[in-house]
Amino acid sequence: MAAEKQVMVIGADKSEQSQYALEWTLDHFFKPFGGDKAPFKLIIVHAKVQVSTAVGLAGPGAAEILPIVEADLKKSAAHVTEKAKQFCASKSVTDVVVEVVEGDARNVLCDAVERHHASILIVGSHGYGAIKRAVLGSVSDYCAHHAHSTVMIVKKPKTKH
Repeated sequence: MAAEKQVMVIGADKSEQSQYALEWTLDHFFKPFGGDKAPFKLIIVHAKVQVSTAVGLAGPGAAEILPIVEADLKKSAAHVTEKAKQFCASKSVTDVVVEVVEGDARNVLCDAVERHHASILIVGSHGYGAIKRAVLGSVSDYCAHHAHSTVMIVKKPKTKH
């Protein structure tokens, strides 16, 4: 009887940092085991921005623009998830679950950890300084403090000129 695989949730968006975190994860946790033979089940989660967050709901013309914004957000989510699936396949990892969940990325990722009983959450880091983090908030900081799992923050090394 095969042992049940631990669940690993990774946040995905269209950023370079997110793509690097996925690549790093596949290279370090899946490639050494031959891809799908790794002791982890990979769940990629993309948090789709809510239309009401992307567009203010007040003002003239709001009703006409909401369907356009919603279609654009769906297209962007499909692009992110398809790219992630293709990247996984290129690394011989095909046993992947990809989810698109509407909401704030901080809550979406922490909820995914709970829902899937994940033992590890992996997020990319934009490397914001303290002031920018305080103003914008940081998904990785929030998850490090609130997710009920180990949280690994993967930061892309700076390239030397």
